[in-house]
Amino acid sequence: MNTALHSLTLGEILEEHRRARPQQLAVVDEGLRLTYPELADRVQRLTNALEAAGVGRGERVLWLAQNHSGVLEALIACGQLGALFCPANWRQSAAELAFVIDDLEPRLVVWQDNEIGAAVRAAREQARHRDARWLPLDGPGGWGEFIAAASAEERPRTPDANDPVLVIYTAAFDGRPNGALLSQRAIAWQDMALIDIQDLGCDTRFLNSGPLFHVGTLMVTLAVFHIGGTNVFIRRTDTEAIARMIHAERCTYAFLMQTSCAELAALNRDGGFDFSCLRSASVSPEWDAMVQVQDARNLFGYGQTEVMGPVAWSYYGWGHNLGRNGRSGPVAQIRILDESGQEVPAGEVGEICVRGPTVMNGYWRRPELNAQRQRDGWHRSNDLGRREADGSLTFIGPKARMIKSGAENIYPAEVEGCLRRHPAVAEVGVIGVPDAAWVQSVKAIVVLKPGAHTDADALIEHCRAHIASYKKPRHVVFVDALPRTAQGAVDHTALDAAHGGGGYPGGSTRGA
Repeated sequence: MNTALHSLTLGEILEEHRRARPQQLAVVDEGLRLTYPELADRVQRLTNALEAAGVGRGERVLWLAQNHSGVLEALIACGQLGALFCPANWRQSAAELAFVIDDLEPRLVVWQDNEIGAAVRAAREQARHRDARWLPLDGPGGWGEFIAAASAEERPRTPDANDPVLVIYTAAFDGRPNGALLSQRAIAWQDMALIDIQDLGCDTRFLNSGPLFHVGTLMVTLAVFHIGGTNVFIRRTDTEAIARMIHAERCTYAFLMQTSCAELAALNRDGGFDFSCLRSASVSPEWDAMVQVQDARNLFGYGQTEVMGPVAWSYYGWGHNLGRNGRSGPVAQIRILDESGQEVPAGEVGEICVRGPTVMNGYWRRPELNAQRQRDGWHRSNDLGRREADGSLTFIGPKARMIKSGAENIYPAEVEGCLRRHPAVAEVGVIGVPDAAWVQSVKAIVVLKPGAHTDADALIEHCRAHIASYKKPRHVVFVDALPRTAQGAVDHTALDAAHGGGGYPGGSTRGA
């Protein structure tokens, strides 16, 4: 079969834009304004420059820098070469960045001195990998000169859209982060879903204000590129910079958290900036008066980095879904499976499993983990969910721990979710404690909201009314605060140590 006949790579999308959208603005970034033909020329030079620097099939390019149009350029160029591009989390510590350097072993590292240079230089000193070329993003001899010095010659290449091109490191649930390998195929399929769900078009001007090391921002960047819209870049979330760019570039869409919207509304109280071009969900009366308010039908869903973002959305079946997380979209199959790989009936909790073109190729250099996560032809998400009676999906929580009570499996995330719905509960952590009769019993450690009052019996009865009775806590402890990990999650290991947790399946203090 002629694979080129049926291929669609990022580079081919860009070349189509060169011809179909010769006057369309593709990129806006700190003094740089590129039409699609100009972006195509620049990416061609970059591809040649990377090849001359030794970046070929299977080699890696690591981006240790903040948001920049170079992320889009480098991803497309690496796809042309069969190479891998990794935008690292620049907010990490030097030790965490050094881990990524050593794990990825890049051929080229693009790094930023301003704001994050101290951590990057410390990471370079700590890392054992010494074979990379380090290219500064800014200044003499930096990214712009690296591209400009290269040949503009178009050279024949045969990229495969099924090969991985993007590496995004995930949270360290097993003690270390893992690099999810995402293909150009996965990107293109997710693009098509997002173009519909987010109502993207050639007139979309997307403000890249969220971090590009996170699939939540990057997937929209790529979808806007795919449909031929305009990507506007700022280095990081900064309220004044966001306000200026929305006003000056007439941005129609942006990656904004509610806190950012509140800060922008306060900044613009005097009406000095015009946000009327921006589409947004309703946040507050002050914010809503400044923007084009749209319904929130695309705000909830379920997904993860390993499947290129959401695969279920509240957009599908909006207003009629029993499950908060909507329904599966057109790019994936979703099944709720038990430990043996059998689908569980509607209403029962199991592991969310996904199959489809957006699923990752695997993790970088993690063969054992890949075998576990991709067994039986499904991507095992390590997340718990429930298919509701109407077919919609409810995400329960991470499958990080399991409590065994008699013959029943109890997932703390489900019990925690139930308790958090009680009006007096602010935070909660659920653990298993050894039980002579039942192997384990459920213990809830609860933080109440300021001024709220309740007791253990009331919380136990609340659970009995909303989930299966065997899942309810037998013990409830009230505390002032819960211990947290460095990433901000509830530290269940610390809760075990402080409150007598143990007896988990397998003899560990952690669940399977």
